[in-house]
Amino acid sequence: MGIIRASKLGFDYIKYHDDSEDPEKINAIKGVDFDVEKGQFIAVLGHNGSGKSTLAKHINALLVPTRGTMYVDGVNTSEEEELWKVRQKAGMVFQNPDNQIIGTVVEEDVGFGPENLGVETEDIWHRVDDALAKVGMLGFRDRSPNRLSGGQKQRVAIASVVAMHPECIVLDEPTAMLDPNGRREVLECVRELNQKEGITVILITHYMEEVVFADNVIVMDRGQIVMRGTPRAIFSRVDELKHYGLAVPQVTELACELKQSGVDLPDGILTIDELVEALC
Repeated sequence: MGIIRASKLGFDYIKYHDDSEDPEKINAIKGVDFDVEKGQFIAVLGHNGSGKSTLAKHINALLVPTRGTMYVDGVNTSEEEELWKVRQKAGMVFQNPDNQIIGTVVEEDVGFGPENLGVETEDIWHRVDDALAKVGMLGFRDRSPNRLSGGQKQRVAIASVVAMHPECIVLDEPTAMLDPNGRREVLECVRELNQKEGITVILITHYMEEVVFADNVIVMDRGQIVMRGTPRAIFSRVDELKHYGLAVPQVTELACELKQSGVDLPDGILTIDELVEALC
């Protein structure tokens, strides 16, 4: 069993309408199975309403299944007495860092989580130093979060999770509100945590360029997993991705059009360097 495993996972919610109509039952997740090995970088793609964020919230036990089971490091997330253990194992980073940062000073915010875990004061400060160093924000420890850029705030939010020593970090569209520089900062930070620290990463996104370096990609549509595989395998299926309302990286789209025009190119080109090498 991997560190994260879903077995026939299903989740329903009730949608109430403004008029007097009866409430509507929505099947947000339908029979999802997946297994994430420790240390993997998994990207989850899907258009708005596909169920990817709902799936993410199950990993951190913010939601519990209506049907089936979600396991985090072997712990069933539906067992209420294990809730604290689940959230120690799997940390969550949300779309808007302003909703996650609560301290008036960066170092205080990063230390808040370990303090609530009952960590000794001396160890808390060691964790704060270590977490800020890992996300490249050690030099900002005395700053007010209000004086940071969007990308810097998101890195502080990630540091706040890292300081609790999780084995897995789930990032729910962490770059959606950032400019290109902020997006690059956050993605570089996440990749380093995965590659150097061995932290399992599950990235929920709709930006195709963000999944190029993932180990595996899951594509969701209408609450179900409809595609899965390596980035190269997934982006080789351009027409299928478009069917599910998704684009592909611009360089992959260009390579696909060139190939359709008769240029001899391999499928699934992911980067500009790969395209240049193939053309040369």
